[in-house]
Amino acid sequence: MDEETKQIIKKTPLNLMHREMGAKMVDFFDWNMPVQYEGIIEEHMAVRTKAGMFDVSHMGQIEIKGKDSLDLVQHVTCNDASTLQPFQIQYSGLMYPDGTFVDDLLVHNLGENHFFLCVNAANTEKDFQWIQEHRRGSAEVLNTSENYVLISVQGPLSAGIIRESTDIDVLEIPYYWCRREIIMGENALVSRTGYTGEDGFELYIPPGISEAVWNKILAAGTPQGMLPAGLGARDTLRLEAKMALYGNDIDDTTTPYEAGLGWITKLDKGDFLGREILVRQKEEGIKKKLVGFEVVGKGIARHGHPVVINGKEVGRVTSGSYSPYFKKNIGLTYLPLEYKGSGTEIAILIRGREVPAKVVKTPFYKRTK
Repeated sequence: MDEETKQIIKKTPLNLMHREMGAKMVDFFDWNMPVQYEGIIEEHMAVRTKAGMFDVSHMGQIEIKGKDSLDLVQHVTCNDASTLQPFQIQYSGLMYPDGTFVDDLLVHNLGENHFFLCVNAANTEKDFQWIQEHRRGSAEVLNTSENYVLISVQGPLSAGIIRESTDIDVLEIPYYWCRREIIMGENALVSRTGYTGEDGFELYIPPGISEAVWNKILAAGTPQGMLPAGLGARDTLRLEAKMALYGNDIDDTTTPYEAGLGWITKLDKGDFLGREILVRQKEEGIKKKLVGFEVVGKGIARHGHPVVINGKEVGRVTSGSYSPYFKKNIGLTYLPLEYKGSGTEIAILIRGREVPAKVVKTPFYKRTK
């Protein structure tokens, strides 16, 4: 492969520090990221019982400003952004005209005709171009990803650790809200969201202070059992909470109703990309649905493994892993509606062998508030 065709690997401003801390690094959608430090199971359980800290600076940030900003957000997403109060956040889908996903994202209303979108790393440029193509009126669309380092602190002890290390009383921030703050003399955005099933916070901070902020949070959290955590634990945590992963569980072949995300699909808000198809699908009904399963036999279901009933392939595993919390092998798959019921016996084809499994209720894990 010549120099011009080599893949360009991106690094977050914290990359060297991760290496110095002994993290195992992997290439993830053009980004060099830590997959684990002490181990996926240890990091997973730290988040469930104490706290974990993630560098998720590979995520993209797209900002939409101007008097027509709400109109544009409403047009390209399926949730109803008009219901958001200033500094409130919603989970939504960026939509194609056929009712499938360009991406899933978080929409922050920062007030004064300013919306802040957090999108998936692999889709940032695609999402930016898509929104630009559908720009309406005077709305301005900006890819501001390079302006932010994104540090996520998740787990039952996260609020106290953030408060101790930043002097910000994050308990005053309601779930799925955000607030502008000053951290180490710099402007920052602090949100109370997450991708783990736990209470937690995201800090959008300037790159120049990222190492100092990381180290300060680590110093406050380590005595309380907090661990730095990588993409491995992030994946197992989100799977236990049945939080969709774009490219696995949702993509340009799946609709919100099929993915169990009808709750983010607001057909009565007015026209938006894909609405006509989604109205029809809601009226006529879906033919497949994303369900959770538990492996009964021995084996770990992985993405792409065939799902079999009575010797016939009926689907493919979209996400699958060992669950550190439940100490079981779990996964997600799309099944025809007649098989979606809890208790339905299925099999996962693992290395040519049918391993028994059963459909179970989801989310697998739900925290006690």
